[in-house]
Amino acid sequence: MSRTASVTTGPYAPPVPSRTLTAVSADGARLHVEVHGPDDAPPVVLSHGWTCSTAFWAAQIRELATDHRVIAYDQRGHGRSPASPACTAEALADDLEAVLAETLAPGEKAVVVGHSMGGMTVMAAAGRPRFREHAAAVLLCSTGSSRLVAESRVVPLRAGRVRTWITGRVLGSRAPLGPVTPVAKRVLKYATMGAGSAPHRVEACARIVHACPRGVRHAWSAVLAALDLDHGVRQLQPSTAVLHGASDRLTPPVHARALAAALPNCLGLTELPGIGHMTPIEAPELVTGRIRELVDTHVTGAGPVRIKEGA
Repeated sequence: MSRTASVTTGPYAPPVPSRTLTAVSADGARLHVEVHGPDDAPPVVLSHGWTCSTAFWAAQIRELATDHRVIAYDQRGHGRSPASPACTAEALADDLEAVLAETLAPGEKAVVVGHSMGGMTVMAAAGRPRFREHAAAVLLCSTGSSRLVAESRVVPLRAGRVRTWITGRVLGSRAPLGPVTPVAKRVLKYATMGAGSAPHRVEACARIVHACPRGVRHAWSAVLAALDLDHGVRQLQPSTAVLHGASDRLTPPVHARALAAALPNCLGLTELPGIGHMTPIEAPELVTGRIRELVDTHVTGAGPVRIKEGA
């Protein structure tokens, strides 16, 4: 399957960017970057999760690019960014800093949005000077900072060493995912989405995830299994909103609650009933609306953000 395979029509078809560019990370890794919308509009930076790509943000890009400058990039090894032997949380932070340096003017402020591994990227970069220079506010979607395998409920067993061991083998498998079949979509939906997710949303997620090379999927699974970014959460100084699916099996809500309790400047936790791990695709209007609120309050100063617990 093509590394850039995705849906070609409808709300999850990737929009055509205004321009593309390449950001070069600290170790020379080259990152595919897309810029959508007017150059003089308030900026939003989107960092996607494990096995995904810029295509994951299609719904947000399409809506926001009318009056925002939307910057989306492929994590190393994902989408159009070449694979790199350096797979570490520090490399993720380096990559985000490279994208910020390439796309934002000195001192320019943006809302930074991270989903899953993209949220972990933000946590890894929290103490970096360039991140602090540019991040006006943060939205963390469906993510966690540590104990990712131990807390995962993808394998339907009681919590403990057996479930953790099996979960690690499942998530870290080197097996190819193969074509997007009805069975493959049922498996992906169970593991990553809410039970009520519409078929076209499941299709979009499956095509994006199945396009990720299996070597990349395996390499980053090992990084996530050993991840401990609790210190990064405590260093995350920008005002930060947390959004999470109540039915998330991959990173269950225990992670979101821990983030909300540890963040220095948390704007609140929103848990979405019936929504799983793929919040930007499963609840596109809500995610987009939350991004707009953060921009209005923390970048343009147009109005206050009102986030209620459990909204």
